[in-house]
Amino acid sequence: MIPPLVTVICVCYNHAQFVAEALNSVIHQTYSHVELIVIDDGSTDGSGKVIKRWMANHPEATFILNGKNLGYCKTFNKAYQLASGKFIIDLSADDVLKSNRIEEGVNILMDAGDDYGVTFSDAQYIDEHGNPMRLHSEQFPHNSIPCGDVYTELIQRYFICSPTMMFRKLVLDSLKGYDEALAFEDFDFWIRSSRNFKFIYSSSVLVGKRVLSTSMSATQFHRSNPQRWSTLEVCKKIKGLNRTKEEVGALKRRLHYEVGVSLKSLDFKLAFSFWKLQCSL
Repeated sequence: MIPPLVTVICVCYNHAQFVAEALNSVIHQTYSHVELIVIDDGSTDGSGKVIKRWMANHPEATFILNGKNLGYCKTFNKAYQLASGKFIIDLSADDVLKSNRIEEGVNILMDAGDDYGVTFSDAQYIDEHGNPMRLHSEQFPHNSIPCGDVYTELIQRYFICSPTMMFRKLVLDSLKGYDEALAFEDFDFWIRSSRNFKFIYSSSVLVGKRVLSTSMSATQFHRSNPQRWSTLEVCKKIKGLNRTKEEVGALKRRLHYEVGVSLKSLDFKLAFSFWKLQCSL
C-alpha cells in the first residue's frame, strides 16, 4: 500500500540565513512520500539565490519566485494551489522540522479518523544560531492542552505553537485556503477549521521554532500593527460562527482581553473597536 503523500509548503521572506536548513529538514525526514513546494515572497536579502542553489541538487522540489512581496497568506495560497498531498505542512523558512515530524503526523491523523483534521505538537524554541532556548510545553504543559472539539478553547486562549501544525488538505479545501485579507493566518485558520474538524495533540517535540526579533510574533503587539486589526476581523467571524452561550461567553472574555492589550499599547481606536464588538454580543 502506497503511503499518503504529504505536501510541505515552505514560504520564505528574507530568510536567506535559514532557508537551506529548513529545506534540508524536509528532505531528511524518516517519511519519504513527500512533495516539497518552496515559494519566495519577493525577498530582498538574496533568499532567492540561496534557494536556487539548493534546488540545483534537489530538482524534484518545486520553486516559485514571486516578483514582489504579496504577504504570507496570498503567497501560501499560491503554492497551495499546486499541492497534491493528502496532508499539508505550512513551514516558515526560518523554522525546522524534526526528522520524525512527518511520519508521526501521518500516523496520528490516520489513526485518529477522518473527523480529526489537524494535529499539533510540542516545539523546541531555538535562537538565531539554532541553540535550544525552551520548550513550548514549559509554558503550556501537556496536561493543559485540549483535544477534540477545541473551538471554544481557541476563542479564549492561545495554546498551539503554529509551526507544529499538520492538517488534512480537505480542511484547507473546505476553507478555500487562508483568508488573503488578513495579515496573518493561524488564528483565523484555527477558528474556522475547528468549527467543523477536531484537533489532536502530540506531546513529542516535532518542530524547532526560531525566535527572532524581526518575526511577526515578536512585533504583533506593537501599536497599529496590522496583525491586531486582523485579530479584530477574526473576532467578527467568531461572532457569526458561534452557536452556544458558552461560545459567546468565550468571545466576550477574548474581547475583554483584546481591549486591555490595545489600551496598553495606546491603540485607542482599536480598543474602541474591540469594545464596540463586545457590546454587540
